[in-house]
Amino acid sequence: MDGGGGGVGGGGVGAGVMVGGGVGPGGGVGGGGDVELVSKTLQFEHKLFYFDLKENPRGRYLKISEKTSATRSTIIVPVDGVAWFLDLFDYYIRTDERDAFSKELRLQTKVFYFDIGENKRGRFLKVSEASVNRNRSTIIVPAGSSGEEGWEAFRSVLLEINNEATRLYVLPNHPNQQHMEPPERLPGLSDDVGAGFIAGHGSQSASGPEVDVERLVDLPPQEEISGMGMSKVIRADQKRFFFDLGSNNRGHYLRISEVAGADRSSIILPLSGLKQFHEMVGHFVDIMKDRLEGMTGANVRTVEPSQR
Repeated sequence: MDGGGGGVGGGGVGAGVMVGGGVGPGGGVGGGGDVELVSKTLQFEHKLFYFDLKENPRGRYLKISEKTSATRSTIIVPVDGVAWFLDLFDYYIRTDERDAFSKELRLQTKVFYFDIGENKRGRFLKVSEASVNRNRSTIIVPAGSSGEEGWEAFRSVLLEINNEATRLYVLPNHPNQQHMEPPERLPGLSDDVGAGFIAGHGSQSASGPEVDVERLVDLPPQEEISGMGMSKVIRADQKRFFFDLGSNNRGHYLRISEVAGADRSSIILPLSGLKQFHEMVGHFVDIMKDRLEGMTGANVRTVEPSQR
């Protein structure tokens, strides 16, 4: 959506709060080939906030823009940071202002600073982004005149964005298949339960220096699972790995699918080999333990006043 001016539609969240937005099955294409997946707006007091979930070859991100009559400011949040933003807004909503501390959130090559302040309009939360390739940018989220209704409304939009981002990871044969982009479709699997391999179609490969493993995302179970468990998806570098329990006339199996750009492949692991597979992965985790511990993902720390 990412526009300026104009009215904001949608139902009211509270006094002086209005939200709007939409979700398209494919999204629109913006500048630089970025695809817009979800867009929402929040109007609170004298400010408009635009939330745009986008995707490009490097991954997905959330663009949050604050617009007033005189200024506009934008921060860029990696998609795996949305859940951390939710946690931090929860912290400031639930914590007494006398006990709330400034926080620092590190995500990939970015650092986000969260600070509470107050002026003649009231209390506010200042969120600043600092990174090596962008000038420091800041948005100001008002708390509201009668509590934290501004922060709560902001958090509600973040939650909607996070839920939509999760749904976009669903495989085509899941109930929410309409939210999956066509390039992510996987080829059909054989009915045989064995150590099967299905070659991918296409030659595009992904590469990236960073090792950024996303949080596990719970997905709706497939009908064929019959209550056995939940599907899972993880992301490492520019690849996604889908884990799905399934069954057919030969028994139960775990399907592991790798998706990287246009390349996709799957293996089918019989249930009888699941324990051995787990032990083997654990074996290599132990071998590489020192290196794995050196890989830092997102982390949050309290910032003392003297450190700022």
